[in-house]
Amino acid sequence: MTYVFRAGLLVASELADFIEQEALPGSGLNADDFWPQSAALFARFTPENEALLARRDDLQASIDAWFSARRGIASDPAEYESFLRQIGYLEAEPDPFRVATENVDAEICAMAGPQLVVPALNARYLLNAANARWGSLYDALYGTDAIPGEAAPGEFDPARGKQVVAAGRAFLDQALPLKVGSWADASGDLPELADPSCFAGVNGKQVLYRHHGLHIELTIDASHMIGKDDPLAIADIRLEAALSTIVDLEDSVAAVDAQDKVLGYRNWLQLLRGELEAQFDKGGRMVTRRLAADLSYQDEQGKPFALPGRSLLLVRNVGHLMTTPALMLPDGKEAPEGILDAIVTCLCGKHDLLGHGPHRNSRKGAIYVVKPKMHGSAEADFAARLYGAVEELLGLAPDTVKIGLMDEERRTSANLAACIHELKNRLFFINTGFLDRTGDELHSSMQAGAMLSKGEMKSSAWLQAYESRNVAIGLACGLSGRCQIGKGMWAAPDRMADMLEEKIGHVQAGANTAWVPSPTAAVLHATHYHQLDVFARQQEIAGQPVPGLGELLAIPLADTSALSADVIDREVQGNAQSILGYVVRWVDQGIGCSKVPDINDIGLMEDRATLRISSQSLANWLAQGVISRDQVLRAFAKMAAIVDRQNAEDPAYRKISGNERQSLAFQASLALVFEGLQQPNGYTEPVLHRFRALAKRLAQG
Repeated sequence: MTYVFRAGLLVASELADFIEQEALPGSGLNADDFWPQSAALFARFTPENEALLARRDDLQASIDAWFSARRGIASDPAEYESFLRQIGYLEAEPDPFRVATENVDAEICAMAGPQLVVPALNARYLLNAANARWGSLYDALYGTDAIPGEAAPGEFDPARGKQVVAAGRAFLDQALPLKVGSWADASGDLPELADPSCFAGVNGKQVLYRHHGLHIELTIDASHMIGKDDPLAIADIRLEAALSTIVDLEDSVAAVDAQDKVLGYRNWLQLLRGELEAQFDKGGRMVTRRLAADLSYQDEQGKPFALPGRSLLLVRNVGHLMTTPALMLPDGKEAPEGILDAIVTCLCGKHDLLGHGPHRNSRKGAIYVVKPKMHGSAEADFAARLYGAVEELLGLAPDTVKIGLMDEERRTSANLAACIHELKNRLFFINTGFLDRTGDELHSSMQAGAMLSKGEMKSSAWLQAYESRNVAIGLACGLSGRCQIGKGMWAAPDRMADMLEEKIGHVQAGANTAWVPSPTAAVLHATHYHQLDVFARQQEIAGQPVPGLGELLAIPLADTSALSADVIDREVQGNAQSILGYVVRWVDQGIGCSKVPDINDIGLMEDRATLRISSQSLANWLAQGVISRDQVLRAFAKMAAIVDRQNAEDPAYRKISGNERQSLAFQASLALVFEGLQQPNGYTEPVLHRFRALAKRLAQG
């Protein structure tokens, strides 16, 4: 990277050019004011950022020492909780309060539906996700295992088509019941609904309904290949699906330098301005993808109205931990990446507020920032003040920037009400993150003993308490009707039948959004919000007592005497394969999130959160003497051949087996385990960034 001086800062040329030539023009700011104010903001907040990270380390050292001093002695839960309060890990509960966030879009406060998370570095994926506000139920059913069987090879399988239509009719019976009879038996004109108020409008062949706040669109076309054989001439059923999409600069991307950061920032800016395009080959022809337009209808009185054609876009900044070489501070240190993200993503967001694109993202004049991996209320308060300072820098009204709180660290989930209190004027969502939360559980209690396996963690006491406390505390703090209460990702994109069976649980728990891995999954998950009125469900469970801390702090220790050698080997090999399969793409190709085959060749969405669990699991068993260093090395060497086979058809893949010493991906995978105890909070970013940056330097000569 080459650098230029700006107000005492060394700024990578690519970043400076992007800000000065693309992000600042039209924003109402000029470079002469922007850079000195940005330098002042870094000077103000960097020392505090560093102090918060040091506080994390001090707390962890105290916890490690406490467990080490009691090795072999059964832990007393009351004594443990008292100790955590003594060191300040557990905070005092705030007096009862309710969040006061204003000017929040309906997709956040008044509607319930799926949410997508998409890497900011991939323009095609960004556009696919942004356009996933609407999707065909017929297509989602036809091409997945959501209904039994599969389509025969060829352009269209009529037998599969009949299955799809039957499933579509069953959905309509559930969401839009008829005054008389069933959609399956109706013919001729569209039948009368049991609740006529569900009718919303028409647009030519499209008939629009609304149920539980979500829209359902029927395409009536007797000339269509599907509609011509349909008794009601229904050619398709489209559902309002992904109400919101998180444009991710964090866990799903591999961004280690200015080149990577600028790509993400530019895609975010162009997406908001409606300028982003992606060209790709589809079946031998080049296709250009752009943002979808709004949808136009007429209501029952013939009055025109429009509905958004795109997801409401949110942006996930990085957490407080990492620094970036894209900007160097006057003392020669790398700048905190989270502070840089705050400045630049909100600068890009101002373009939407000024109406520079053909469509408005936020119709309420908000910028939505998801803030991950915060530990406790002091860090939440830091974030609130940081974004307040960014508002001043950019000339935005106070509380324009809304903050989404990722409840994915143990210290945050144990002090959730206090964290929400610090964000009460900005909060727009809380969201559980089982994967990172498990990784932090492992690292926080690393010295307590050997932990449960990854699979067993899903039924542990702390997890059930975590998921239920999140909703209960959110409702007690007044989030219903004002903010999202969210749940985590379904990780198996090819197993939609299982998703349909299990993910209804998120709706039943009172969550008004949950993450899905694809636009197709968003359409299918949207059916859950028609099955159950989430806001009515929230009213049912509001007022129930918040589960206590006891189960949340229960340490998920394994009975190592019950672990056979075969069970241990399978667990070690499964973790090694998962680590290698993900890291080889991250380090060698810069892919931050993808569908990675597991040891049984089942494709699972992997990102840094899943990597954190796998690496910390092995680091824990290694530290507790359940496994040996040689056992880990043998497992990784054996799994290298499997990962090679699974990636054999990828022309960009670099073979590991036989090249372990030369493979940066293999060495990074080992470092994640062998350095796992030393990594701050068990995070994987420091190791991944180190090896990816080296790989890029080597590739550039």
